Amino acid sequence: MDYYSNQITKLIEELSRLPGIGAKSAQRLAFHIINMPKEQVERLSGIMINAREQVRYCKECFTLTDQELCPICSSTKRDHQTIMVVENPRDLAAYEKTGKYEGVYHVLHGAISPMLGIGPGEIKLKELMQRLQGQVKEVIIATNSSLEGETTAMYISKLIKPTGITVSRIASGVPVGGDLEYIDEVTLLRALEGRVQL
Repeated sequence: MDYYSNQITKLIEELSRLPGIGAKSAQRLAFHIINMPKEQVERLSGIMINAREQVRYCKECFTLTDQELCPICSSTKRDHQTIMVVENPRDLAAYEKTGKYEGVYHVLHGAISPMLGIGPGEIKLKELMQRLQGQVKEVIIATNSSLEGETTAMYISKLIKPTGITVSRIASGVPVGGDLEYIDEVTLLRALEGRVQL
């Protein structure tokens, strides 16, 4: 039995299709949208439509942008000889929030996963290799510490090492504030192997 009118039910259903939005959050958002002034709803829907039509991949690093080159790739202040390889634009944003990385990025849009049928041809590896024809000195592989991320990191490393370009992998280990007794063995081993001198 539907509790709401057809239009409210449709709105809740559409909102609940968004990632991370469950039924209760969708219901809360739907009621909020219905109670918003009409001009705000029109502005929100217009911005969503414009973003969908105008946002595309940066022609160099493949992050999302509304320009031909993203602000990072077009910046003359960035070190274009160092490329950090990440799986998706959210990973890029996480590193940018630190404010410490001065190089540029390359977004793969996924990771190699034979189980899911994702091979090297389904992610932006060919484009990465084309970028390495320039004046690149180091590639930092910052894929996730999952099986897919590790597989992708190993594959990229094997592709790049023969070129003479330095290849490094981000360290992984114990998170800040983490209790050792709750951390898995692989993470603990990584933390031990990646130890630094004090």
